[in-house]
Amino acid sequence: MQSTEKSIMNKLYFTSGVMFIFALLVVYKLVTIQYVQGAHYRGLAEDRTTKNVTIPANRGNVYSVNGSLLATSVPKYDIRIDLVASSDKNYEALIEPLCDSLASFHGTPSDEFKRKLRLARQNKNRYFLLARNLGYSQYLKFREFPLLSLGAFKGGLIVEQSTKRDYPMGAIAQRLIGYERFDDLGNVTRVGIDGAFGEKYLRGIDGQRRKQKIGKGQWKPIDDFNQVEPQDGYDVYTTIDVNIQDIAHHALLEQLEKYKADHGTVVVMETKTGEIRAISNLGRNNKGLYYERLNYAVGESHEPGSTFKLMALAVALEDKVIDTTTIVDTKKGVLSFYGKKVKDSKKGGYGKISIAKAFEVSSNTAIVKAIHTAYKSQPEKFVDGLYRMNLQDSLGLPLIGEGNSIIPDPRIKNGRWSGIALQWMAYGYGVSFTPLQTLTFYNAIANDGVMVRPKFLREIKEIETPIETFDTEIINPQICSKETVLKLQKLLKNVVEKEHGTGHGLYSDQFSMAGKTGTCQKDYANKNQLNYISSFSGYFPADDPKYSCIVVIHEPDKSVGYYGADVSGPVFKKIAQKIHTDSPVIDEVQDVNQKSKLVTASYNQYYTVAQKYRTIMPNLKGMSAMDAISILENMGLKVQIVGNGTVSKQSIKSGQKIKKQSLITLILS
Repeated sequence: MQSTEKSIMNKLYFTSGVMFIFALLVVYKLVTIQYVQGAHYRGLAEDRTTKNVTIPANRGNVYSVNGSLLATSVPKYDIRIDLVASSDKNYEALIEPLCDSLASFHGTPSDEFKRKLRLARQNKNRYFLLARNLGYSQYLKFREFPLLSLGAFKGGLIVEQSTKRDYPMGAIAQRLIGYERFDDLGNVTRVGIDGAFGEKYLRGIDGQRRKQKIGKGQWKPIDDFNQVEPQDGYDVYTTIDVNIQDIAHHALLEQLEKYKADHGTVVVMETKTGEIRAISNLGRNNKGLYYERLNYAVGESHEPGSTFKLMALAVALEDKVIDTTTIVDTKKGVLSFYGKKVKDSKKGGYGKISIAKAFEVSSNTAIVKAIHTAYKSQPEKFVDGLYRMNLQDSLGLPLIGEGNSIIPDPRIKNGRWSGIALQWMAYGYGVSFTPLQTLTFYNAIANDGVMVRPKFLREIKEIETPIETFDTEIINPQICSKETVLKLQKLLKNVVEKEHGTGHGLYSDQFSMAGKTGTCQKDYANKNQLNYISSFSGYFPADDPKYSCIVVIHEPDKSVGYYGADVSGPVFKKIAQKIHTDSPVIDEVQDVNQKSKLVTASYNQYYTVAQKYRTIMPNLKGMSAMDAISILENMGLKVQIVGNGTVSKQSIKSGQKIKKQSLITLILS
């Protein structure tokens, strides 16, 4: 008996000991989890239920040289409601007024919203969509709706902001203004100015917002504010003039439609500075409509045809192997080299003519014969002359996708040199340049021999604070002698002014122009597919050039016409004429203060614009204090009032870019 009791007690002690040890282990594990590994497990739990969401920064604005918006970031808002967040008391008191407000906004019966919201609350929907893709002013209205005005915690308000890139000019200059886009894999496509300067200037720094998982793969913001506020990108001020851009676009479009051409491009450059005032690139789609498809001006290298004759003569004149008075016998207007023929457009040729007249009438045989005679024994000398004028170099543009120039060289074994290479080069075949490369050379002639790099940007700003400015860059201070430049300038002027000049049809006694026509065969290897490239390159006014310009039109309908003088020349003339006649008016109209009077006269119109862009300071002079305060506060600004009456002064001038929460002082009198 005693032995049995002892056995039982031993078992009891053993069991108690095991339980005690187990309890100690449990306590140890709990302490370990709570204090030693607590942070780790809390982190795991938090990672499953919360996350940081990137808030994209607003890209900087892109402006024209006149201060007009070319591209801007417009905020868009999605409004949702957490129907579990509000108390029963608040919900029952405010749900009907909320539905009435929603009905008024959407134009939908209030009863429909009541039914949907009550059902959503019964289902504990914490992410119910109320409105999508709202503008800033609409977003502000929603924040004042009943129940939503209580905020995130009491009213269940959920605001999700995104940013859309907006282009006030629409499709005009679309390829030049460009974009920067990322796909789902993070690959980036960069086009134009927006793409070229996105990473360095325009992008800004993204912010962060904490969100909590609420089930069914849905997430809602934890707080009514961002953990890290995004920093807007810098603003880019381009050299584009919106008025000249509009002129160039419509002049090119009209001619493309008339000649049913495949595509074309126009570039207008300021002579002294190299600032690009306009680039238009239009290509035809399968419906016969034209749109900005590719940046042909920068990226499309092609044989220039007769516009290259200026470059050929520049080399020969500089080497003094010919002069403008040199006489060349074109015979019957046909030359033959190794069985390949060079022909003049005039049947029977021009007979014996000077080099000057040969250029003016664009005689292929005369120019080819002159270059052949001068350089046939040492063609590398001719090529070196082209090199001296930097024609083999890329322009080093900031824009992505610049096309390469091609100049055959007998010293380089790449298959481009042949027995007829020199002769074909003389009148623009076998060589290749982009329209902008060709224009850069013509601009140098207009600029008395100084070759400047095409320039797209003037400066970078943070609001009104300059960050970086861009000066004129000189590629070559003198591409050839002053004597040669003067001769070439005279030739280009005569092309338009002389009755026999190929560009005489463009002549106007109202304003002067100088330039060269070009008609180049395309796809000439197959006569069944033969097409043409029509071009005109030059500058205006002829005697004191302010702008240079090139027009290139590919594959015009041959049944309508294809010569440079007929197809591209009129575009050049229309641009020159409109700039000449409209510029004084444009300068007057574009005064900032003149614009602001329109703002004061039409409050409602301005209010819409101000809310759309939210970053431009309006002109408030003459407004009542109440109206001025309403505008500024809706723009997210702080307002300080001094005095009584209407606004007479404002601490930040109109037209300047401003940040949210900036303090604006208004002086009333």
